[in-house]
Amino acid sequence: MTTKTEPGKHVLYLPRWYPNRYDPMPGLFIRRHALSVAKEWQVSVLYVHTDFNKIKSAYEIEAFHNDGITEVIVYARAFRTGIAKLDSLLNFFRFFRAHLKGYRILRETMPTPALTHVNVLTRCGMVALFLKFFKGIPYVITEHWTRYLPGMDSFKGSIRKWVSRLVVRNSSAVLPVTLNLQRAMESHGLTNSNYVVIPNVVDTSLFQPFPLPPAERERMFLHVSCFDDKQKNISGILNVLKKLSEKRQDWKCIMVGDGIHFRELVSYAEKLGLKDAFVQFTGLKENLELVKLMQKAQFQLMFSRYENLPVVIPESFACGVPFISTNVGGIAEHIHPQLGILLESGDENALLDAIETMLEHSERYQPEVIRQYALNHFSKEVIGKQISAVYQKVLGNTTLKSRV
Repeated sequence: MTTKTEPGKHVLYLPRWYPNRYDPMPGLFIRRHALSVAKEWQVSVLYVHTDFNKIKSAYEIEAFHNDGITEVIVYARAFRTGIAKLDSLLNFFRFFRAHLKGYRILRETMPTPALTHVNVLTRCGMVALFLKFFKGIPYVITEHWTRYLPGMDSFKGSIRKWVSRLVVRNSSAVLPVTLNLQRAMESHGLTNSNYVVIPNVVDTSLFQPFPLPPAERERMFLHVSCFDDKQKNISGILNVLKKLSEKRQDWKCIMVGDGIHFRELVSYAEKLGLKDAFVQFTGLKENLELVKLMQKAQFQLMFSRYENLPVVIPESFACGVPFISTNVGGIAEHIHPQLGILLESGDENALLDAIETMLEHSERYQPEVIRQYALNHFSKEVIGKQISAVYQKVLGNTTLKSRV
C-alpha cells in the first residue's frame, strides 16, 4: 500500500457504515463522499466492522488503495459472554482498540491527518474526539441516521445523549444530509454553531437518462429499497397495486432489493395475486443492472413512513426519471412539481391517484430538466466542492456560517 504523502492535505474518514467483505452496500454513500474530495485532498478511510462470524483472531486487518483513496478495514471479533451489558462494554473497548490498530497501520505510509471526518455518530465521534484531545486533530461530522427524527424514539439513553452532545459540541462543523435532519438533531440538544447541509453524492456518470422519451417506454415503474416494511411501508404499496390491478392491467411494478421482510412481502404479493402478473421481485441489483432498470422506468416510487433523503431519489433524477414519494424527512427539500409528486405518509388513495397520473401523463416530466437538477445538487463535482470548502475553512480557522 503506497500513497503520496503531502502534509496538511490528509483527511481521515471514520465511518460507522462502509462497504465490507460481507456486504458491498452499507455506507456506499459515505464512500462516494470520500471519493468526491479525493481530487483535492489525500483521503484515507478507517472502518471497524464488528465481526460475529468467528474470525480466527481478535482482529483481522485489510488495507487497500482504490480509486485514489486508502482504505483500512479492521474486522474485530465480537465478545459473546451471554451477559448483554458486559458484552456491550467489552465490544466498545475492542471497537476503540481496533481503531487504534488501524490508525497505526495508516500512519506507516501516510502523514498525520490534518482533519478527521466522522460519518454517523456516536462511537466514531468518540474516536475523533480522542484524536482531537490527544493529537490536536480537528474533526467534522456528517450525519445520515434517521434515529433523531420525530416518532423514531431510538436516540435514547442518558450516557449516549451526553456523549453525542459532547462530540457534536466539540466538532468544527456538522454536515447533515438534509435541513430536516439538522433540525431534528438540534431538537435533541446536538448544538453546534456551524451546521452546513450537504446532501449525498450520486455517480452521474453511471446514472444517466435512457435515450427513449418517457411516452415511448413500457408502462413500468420501480421501487428500490432495503425491504424494511416498518420504514418503507411496502405492504401499503402492494395494497395500492392490488386496487390498481382491478382498474387496469397495462402496467408492471418491479421491486428491487432485499432485506428483513423480503420473503414476507413476496408472500403477501402472491396472496394478493400480484406476483409475476403485475409485480416482479428482482432481489438486490447494483451498478449497471440497477441503472438499466431505472432508465427504463416511467417513474419510481416510495411510500415510506420516515426517511432522511434516500439516495435512490437523486439516482432516479440523474436518470431523468420522476419520483413519487411521501412527504417525510428531507424529501420535500428536493421533490418539486417538475420532478415528481409528494403525498402524505399512509395515504393509499393519494398514492393510487399519483400512480395513475404518472402512467397517463409521464410526458409532462422532462428528463433533461430532472437530470440537470441532479447535476446541480448531487454530482460528485458539486458535493466535492462543498465539502472541500468546509475543510478549507476549518483548517483556516474561519468561522462557518449556518445555512439554516
